[in-house]
Amino acid sequence: MRVRNKPWAPEKIAAYPQYIVSNPDEWKGKWTDRFKRKQPLHIEIGTGKGQFITEMAKAHPDINYVGVELQTNVIVLALEKLIEEDLPNLQLLHVNGEELTAFFLPNEVDQIYLNFSDPWPKTRHEKRRLTYRSFLETYQTILRENGEIHFKTDNQKLFEYSLGSFSQYGLILKQVWLDLHQSEFVGNIMTEYEEKFSSRGQRIYRVEAYFPCTK
Repeated sequence: MRVRNKPWAPEKIAAYPQYIVSNPDEWKGKWTDRFKRKQPLHIEIGTGKGQFITEMAKAHPDINYVGVELQTNVIVLALEKLIEEDLPNLQLLHVNGEELTAFFLPNEVDQIYLNFSDPWPKTRHEKRRLTYRSFLETYQTILRENGEIHFKTDNQKLFEYSLGSFSQYGLILKQVWLDLHQSEFVGNIMTEYEEKFSSRGQRIYRVEAYFPCTK
């Protein structure tokens, strides 16, 4: 995601520690204390400008959400949405998605969302894809038993790769959508990218998968 540099972003992020976690390692194993209510914890990896995670938090007040985003110039836009909405069940985490085991204990997360992740199409960049096996190992560690991964993309090749990666790693494919917006799926909340791509008539692919109980 390419966005303009926002030199004011670090200062704004630092000014709102109640919304965006400045010391995430200190909350490892204690994320329920970060929210007003103890309830299931869902995280989005690569939350971008925050439309999806904000709308999910509004639609599901009985779930706590954490939006994970590395890019400073992007997460500050999600922060602005959260400041405006002041949602008690949403927090933002400004870290690298590769480092999740440093911030979440095993079995601490109930569900993970991967939305329109960078496809990294070149073979030499395979390890950077968020559905590569090293990332799946991280997800398996922090997810509770039967915790799910929900993945959406407009990129057919990435979707096919991800289905193969999930299956090879041992995940169970719960349900697969090859054209989400032409299906009977209820309650879909779109990201900014999803709105853009679907308006052009592009297919949106979706899968729900989970790890079998092996812990």
